[in-house]
Amino acid sequence: MTRPAIRRRGTSEVAISEPDGPGNRGHGQGAGAVVAALAANLGIAVTKFVAFAITGSASLLAESVHSLADSANQVLLLVGRSRARRAETEEHQFGYGQERYFYAFIVAVVIFVVGALFSGYEGIDRILHPGKLTSPVVALVVLAIAMGLESFSLRTAVSESNRTRGRAGWHSFIRRAKAPELPAVLLEDVAALAGLLFALAGVALATVTHDDRWDGAGSLAIGVLLAFVAGVLAVEMKSLLIGESAQPGVEAAIVAAIESGPEIERVIHLRTMHIGPETLLVAAKIGVLHDETAVSIATGIDAAERRIRAAVPIAELIFLEPDIYQAGRADATDPAIRAARRARPRSRRGVARIARRRGPG
Repeated sequence: MTRPAIRRRGTSEVAISEPDGPGNRGHGQGAGAVVAALAANLGIAVTKFVAFAITGSASLLAESVHSLADSANQVLLLVGRSRARRAETEEHQFGYGQERYFYAFIVAVVIFVVGALFSGYEGIDRILHPGKLTSPVVALVVLAIAMGLESFSLRTAVSESNRTRGRAGWHSFIRRAKAPELPAVLLEDVAALAGLLFALAGVALATVTHDDRWDGAGSLAIGVLLAFVAGVLAVEMKSLLIGESAQPGVEAAIVAAIESGPEIERVIHLRTMHIGPETLLVAAKIGVLHDETAVSIATGIDAAERRIRAAVPIAELIFLEPDIYQAGRADATDPAIRAARRARPRSRRGVARIARRRGPG
């Protein structure tokens, strides 16, 4: 007979853990990097447009539009952060945390449409119909200044990321981060610096060879680069929008918290999902002793929820279903069962403790 799930949310206000605490690595970070990137890109965009008006460089025009698109993207990321803080309603009972993922996905669309397509079109047009590049020295000076400003923005993003990524490599950090702002700004800043190098190379080669098609080639290279960055960002944000589970270390902390009390025999299966960077949903089926009363089971579940929130403060939504554990019924192919088994500490002490709770038979 299936037992009804006993569900409790506890208080509506849940503390957010420190940046390096379990379950909140990097989730509250990123605002400083976004603001720094916005300030840098606005100044760079104005400078590049002025330089384009003087030189007529296709690479500079592509980079001007790139910086303008990046500025719009930072505004979108800030809007997403603001809207995600709205209180939950009857229509959206899990809150609005996923708005941050939605706006970050829009950022990927903007990079592709405004940045990649425009730069690619401008580059192809300049290759097919070469124009006259005037005042190349102005273009080179402006590009050098822009590289300095972009380096400042990237340094800020790297500094904030280093506070939260721990020992993870950059690829793993971008792939695993649950807060979208830092990965988005990092990708944008790296693409901006690479794009400036392409533009610098295009202008320099056009000046040295007196062949303005190199300027168009620089713009085309920028378009290809931005298309790649947009694709990477879109894939990552799609995964977060669909719903990603907590990281293995967080799931291990949840299982350890549940099983650390005498009232719970073991976690039978575990499902987690990020409703937002700072809100985690936890759904678990827990094994209880077969002779426990309803009151003792409810009391045990309340205690388990308190332990989960103490270990992983972003676990705002906790759904625990009591059941009697039977090893023969466990489906090893079920991802939820695999998650619980993977997260469970495999120590002799833990195995002995579980055996003592179950008793003979």
